[in-house]
Amino acid sequence: MFSPGKINHFHSQLLNWFARQKREMPWRKNLDPYRILVSEFMLQQTQVKTVIPYFNKWMRSFPTVKRLAAAKESDVLKHWEGLGYYSRARNLLRSAIQIQNDHSGKVPDTFQEMMRLPGVGRYTAGAVLSIAFDQKVPVLDGNVKRVLSRLMLLNENGSNKKSETRLWETMESLLPDKSCGDFNQAFMELGATVCLPQNPLCEECPLKKLCKAKLSGKQELYPPKKTAAKISKIKVSAAVIFRKGHVYIQKRKGKGLMGGLWEFPGGKREAGETEEECLRREIKEELGVNIRIGEKIVTHRHSYTRFRVTLDVFQCRIHSGKLSPTECDEWKWVKPEELDQFPFPAANVKIIKLLNKNT
Repeated sequence: MFSPGKINHFHSQLLNWFARQKREMPWRKNLDPYRILVSEFMLQQTQVKTVIPYFNKWMRSFPTVKRLAAAKESDVLKHWEGLGYYSRARNLLRSAIQIQNDHSGKVPDTFQEMMRLPGVGRYTAGAVLSIAFDQKVPVLDGNVKRVLSRLMLLNENGSNKKSETRLWETMESLLPDKSCGDFNQAFMELGATVCLPQNPLCEECPLKKLCKAKLSGKQELYPPKKTAAKISKIKVSAAVIFRKGHVYIQKRKGKGLMGGLWEFPGGKREAGETEEECLRREIKEELGVNIRIGEKIVTHRHSYTRFRVTLDVFQCRIHSGKLSPTECDEWKWVKPEELDQFPFPAANVKIIKLLNKNT
């Protein structure tokens, strides 16, 4: 750990660097707690450059807790469309309703109350409390873990509870008495722009004379690498079913994966099935009808954190049977040009763009 003299030098070096080098971000222009809360929800597992346009659009539509709390879930999901991890959007909406009902529309300023909000964990609570309220609370994300590991030469990566606890305790011990919001942001900024996972820019680092990994030439060894998660490959067939100039869509059940979003029907291919056999089986099981399969519209490949999806999409029409959907909360026949009014998963959005381009 740093001596009293070094800790003061450490704080001043990092904070001065942040004041000079911090990137412009829309949520940094106004430290309203609601804006910070929205940005932190969006930034969970998503890069800054991706979040910025979503944040700007969100704040135009839902500028206050009150406006968000009164919004329909479908409108909220539509604003989140393409950002992924849709449970974040539903939790943000539920948090807004809770803040409106229990806190008169004001984001709570205590750790205990923040942790009661849906979707808020220790990191999000710490980020909001330190940045919006300048409270002495630590944060710990991937960037912070990397900087801490190298700076203090900690053989930790947060891959288990013991490692995570040590990193939290270390970060907490380094907090200054004032400007904790800037301090936490500086740590995250340093990890995002200088202390990179590969080829860190050590000569540009304001902490290079204090960093134990830099001083010992071990930057590339810290933090220790995590065991790579196994990536599953999934093949899916989907149907764009046409009838009298309209297209069939259905709303996913609220509690499942990507709940509340609309989709084209279909499902996973079983062992030994062709794309068409899978589609006929899935549509029969889901909708109770037999279909006539036409041209393939597109093969789309999409990557998620733990799996890779190959989606084969076909034009179809109902051949026989009575439509009786059983695996959705709601279903509709809509004109192709109306599809962009509904929130869809990212892969389906690309199908819609292709449909509207060809119609």
